[in-house]
Formats: sequence, C-alpha cells, structure tokens
Amino acid sequence: MARATNSPASRKRRKKVLKYAKGYFGNKSKLFRYAKEAVQHAWQYSYAARRKKKGDRRSLWIVRLNAACRSAGISYSRFMEGLKAANIGLDRKVLSDLAIRDEVAFNGLVQQARDALKTKAAKTA
Repeated sequence: MARATNSPASRKRRKKVLKYAKGYFGNKSKLFRYAKEAVQHAWQYSYAARRKKKGDRRSLWIVRLNAACRSAGISYSRFMEGLKAANIGLDRKVLSDLAIRDEVAFNGLVQQARDALKTKAAKTA
C-alpha cells in the first residue's frame, strides 16, 4: 500500500508560493525551494518598510515645515516651541499641508508662535 502524500494540498501550496515569486530573477521564480525563501524575505522587507514609511513621511513634513518657517523668518525648532507655548495642538502633517496650500493661515500660525515665545520670555525674565 502506498503512503498518503496529501498531494493536492502540497501542490496548491507550492503553486501559491511560485505565484508570489513570479518576476523574481532566475531560480527564485522557478524552483520552490528558492522561491519560498525569496518570498519570505520579501514579506519581511515589506513589513519593515511599512513601518519605515511612517518615519519617512514625518521627515518629509519636517523638511517642508523647516523650509516654510525659514521663509517666514523663524527656525523650525522655535516655531514648534512657540506653537507648544500657544497651546496649538496641530501635528506636523497638518502644519506641512497648511504651509504648502494656505500660506496666509501658516503665516498667522507663525505670528501666534512668535507672540507666545515673547510672552514666554517675558514670564521667565
């Protein structure tokens, strides 16, 4: 009597991995052993990249904000300090969007930040 190999399920599983590996170079798209490893690595990279993307976006917002602040005559760090002192709780994404799309509103925020910094300095002096 022959042993049971669960052949349909095994074939389905292998075909699925090879489908994911389509387009990979050489053996990695043709042979199950190498395709499985390549697909697993690809999934690890994509998982890490989804987390890294958040930091990349934040860095982009900060660069945009810094450029907008400099053109308004204030440094990024002083601007953020002023917003905190003025109890303005907008995040960097929204601030960056304002700096790009609505320069008048952004300049208003810069002015509020400056005023808050002056009152903060007056309190400490």
